[in-house]
Amino acid sequence: MPLSPRLRWKLNQYREQMKHIFGGTRKEGARPKLCPACGTLVGSTATRCHQCGASLTFSLAAASRSLGRLMPATSPATYGILSLCCLIYGASLIATMRVSGFAPPSGGGLSALLDFGAINNRVLLQLGASLPLPVNLAQPWRFVTAIFLHASLLHIGFNMWVLMDIGPMVEEFYGSARYLFLFVITGIGGYVLSSFFEHFSIGASGALLGLIGALFAMTLGRHTSSMQMLRGQMIRWLIYIVIWGLFFPGVDNMAHLGGAICGFALGRIMVDRPPSSAEERQRAYVLGWAAALAVVASFAVVVYGIASHQPM
Repeated sequence: MPLSPRLRWKLNQYREQMKHIFGGTRKEGARPKLCPACGTLVGSTATRCHQCGASLTFSLAAASRSLGRLMPATSPATYGILSLCCLIYGASLIATMRVSGFAPPSGGGLSALLDFGAINNRVLLQLGASLPLPVNLAQPWRFVTAIFLHASLLHIGFNMWVLMDIGPMVEEFYGSARYLFLFVITGIGGYVLSSFFEHFSIGASGALLGLIGALFAMTLGRHTSSMQMLRGQMIRWLIYIVIWGLFFPGVDNMAHLGGAICGFALGRIMVDRPPSSAEERQRAYVLGWAAALAVVASFAVVVYGIASHQPM
């Protein structure tokens, strides 16, 4: 039976849409657009950017640019990390209230300040705190999830203060994708060393020491006034954190040391500027997306584990 003109027209429209999705020819009159990787204006029939070679149908650059529209224009990765840490702290605080109810801090003075908004250890354990190395190797997501957990309001407040002080600088030097990779991988490095010493540990401080270590490595051998000022700032932060670790209980100095060593090593290897070529951008996007997927996958495992057992 012959098709009606209207049905044929609909099939032709559907065929053209499918061609467009899979990189086929575009309809006449289509407007040129910007390359998602480098921002160059490209023709309406182009499937790749003539400037940087990025795919215009699908690429990590296009996905990153689409995601970037949802984030602040400046320091998007830093604000993303800040938001995730605060959301997880809020969820862990609600879970703590379900487990043990709202309990005001015991004692007075410094003890009360340290315990204000404290999270129950059982909650931290279920949400992915770092444990001794044999456990972490059997449950490797703990190397990642522990980075975004915090023990109290003071703990997350101090860490987020440091993050907002140095994070935007590191993100400007390395670009958002490599910065996210640097944050996650140095946090993992900190918890590898911490778990080797059989610590129960949580917090972003190992990753923050990784950022400080990377900036310190970047400034070595550079004698401009800006580099000297930056190096002095990093040395001051290191002194503050070492003093904090020596005089306050519960600080995981091994996680700090592991993160700093990992960050310093990466700071000597990685190029301290945003990617400038198509190949550099592609490598940076791979690193950034790998770090992001590691975080998402790790918390997905945690959520699945909680959902499949009795609620807290």
